[in-house]
Amino acid sequence: MRYFLFVFLTLLLVGLVAVATARSNRLLATWPADQNPLLHPGETLMRLLLLLLCIALGLLSGRPTAALGWQWGAVLAQLAWGTLAGLVMAVFYYTATRLVVARWGERYYSPRVLEIILPRRRADFPAVALAMLPVVGMEELLFRSLLIGGFGPLAPDWALVLISAALFGWMHSPQGIWGVVGVTLGGVVLGVLFLLAGSLLLPLWAHYVVNMAQLVLAYRLRQQPTSAAP
Repeated sequence: MRYFLFVFLTLLLVGLVAVATARSNRLLATWPADQNPLLHPGETLMRLLLLLLCIALGLLSGRPTAALGWQWGAVLAQLAWGTLAGLVMAVFYYTATRLVVARWGERYYSPRVLEIILPRRRADFPAVALAMLPVVGMEELLFRSLLIGGFGPLAPDWALVLISAALFGWMHSPQGIWGVVGVTLGGVVLGVLFLLAGSLLLPLWAHYVVNMAQLVLAYRLRQQPTSAAP
């Protein structure tokens, strides 16, 4: 009963996150351009609460910590491989997004989310980098640790990787069709990294590197003349 309660509550959390995503999609159109949601105290508190809830669900599952990826062996090696994987993924996203925008404009990709969370000044980067940690932590706990490691007794690993990646991509629907497809592919990569490492640290760090690399690159491009922007 304890395990099935974990399954029910985890799926309920996924549903609540989906509803929140749909609502945020509607709010994006009217979000003030001078406010960064990553730095909003209320948003930060909510992300921290969701992170703690994911940890509580992992404990409720009764699954071994190794299955959930809650082990941190070979930390330096995982950080090194995570950095490499994250940078490769960032290059792929950048190149593919430029091709999509060049071919179809913003029909299949909306830069609105990136524009909203992009630091306005170089001095804002430390705060944004810190605020990104609970974002990535919550997503990795939910989509990798719980939906793959926690649901391990219910389905084969490959199926859980694909399902969690599809859900992960769909949660990024505010970024448009390419945003969903691209993030789904990224979710598959992160899921495979989770299984190969047997640890959440590797995909978590790779995910963080991807996000920060995209922000740094977008910030640098914004400083260039408009004609050089993707």
